[in-house]
Amino acid sequence: MDFSRTDEPARIWVTEAIAKVEADANRSADTHLLPFPLPPEWGVDLYLKDESVHPTGSLKHRLARSLFLYGLCNGWIGPETAIVEASSGSTAVSEAYFARMLGLRFIAVMPATTSAEKISLIEFQGGSCHLVDSPSAVVIEARRLADDLGGHFMDQFTYAERATDWRGNNNIAESIFAQLSLERHPVPAWLVTGAGTGGTSATLGRYVRYRRHDTRICVVDVENSAFFPAYRDADWTVETGKGSRIEGIGRPRVEASFQPAVVDRMIAIPDAASLAAMRAASAVLGRRVGGSTGTNLWGAFQLLAEMRATGRTGSVVTLLCDGGERYADTYYSDAWVTQQGLDLTPHLEQVGKFLATGVWPS
Repeated sequence: MDFSRTDEPARIWVTEAIAKVEADANRSADTHLLPFPLPPEWGVDLYLKDESVHPTGSLKHRLARSLFLYGLCNGWIGPETAIVEASSGSTAVSEAYFARMLGLRFIAVMPATTSAEKISLIEFQGGSCHLVDSPSAVVIEARRLADDLGGHFMDQFTYAERATDWRGNNNIAESIFAQLSLERHPVPAWLVTGAGTGGTSATLGRYVRYRRHDTRICVVDVENSAFFPAYRDADWTVETGKGSRIEGIGRPRVEASFQPAVVDRMIAIPDAASLAAMRAASAVLGRRVGGSTGTNLWGAFQLLAEMRATGRTGSVVTLLCDGGERYADTYYSDAWVTQQGLDLTPHLEQVGKFLATGVWPS
């Protein structure tokens, strides 16, 4: 007796689809590692891995590519598969890009409160948006919709940490170390990142252990997120019931992709501090960066100041996750900031003091 489930035309399509995704990566230059200007006599260096230069403008381009390859190679995505994701932000934009490349339907399930600006970015890439009233129901609705359509729920919050080859293959960690190789401190003391899915911190943490580097991983977290209190208390059941104001990072519960054992330190950062660091950095760099980059920088500034205070030299690397153009009506709007009840003034003063003196309040 012989039995086969192979659909030869579908298998050929998958082979061609993988080639298209790989070709997209091959024709895209690696993202830049930008030095952040600090006085050289301080003995500490700061670098920003500029993920905003990806075709879809953010760090999530890497994740979307990995998730599509993972789904294709696992046999979950075929020539007629509708792709569904629970995302109102950059992940949906990037996944819509790859779905259109492969000629697949893409639907982003998101809260009804999502801004028209975000919806238009997803639609520009060929995706459509399915709105739900309750933010807590987004994942449940995405699963239901994928089942009803006979499609595939990408589920970034589960698969982010396993879809990327953390041992190398030009992942973000390998790229950072290669680009640092000619710098005065080629092995960074710290890599700083936020957690949305937790996939980036997992990749970075696994890679430095695999390559036996003495680099530590610091995850910065935002208000209303479960990651920091869960890590602090070793209680992975923590749920806040609230969403994050800083897009792309912070979750109301600890997601499956977050791997706390590879994280050496976490820092909880007020949203006002994130936005203050974002605005201050934008003035220094001469370009607008997003809110999660501000969160990253606040943590990086603190670590650099601690290194200086203890007489330690070295480098710190963090991520420029996306550009600030997407946030003109929110993070860069004084009216929006006031509406949110945030006061940036003391945090702007703190960042200004650090950039002038290298000192951070204890």
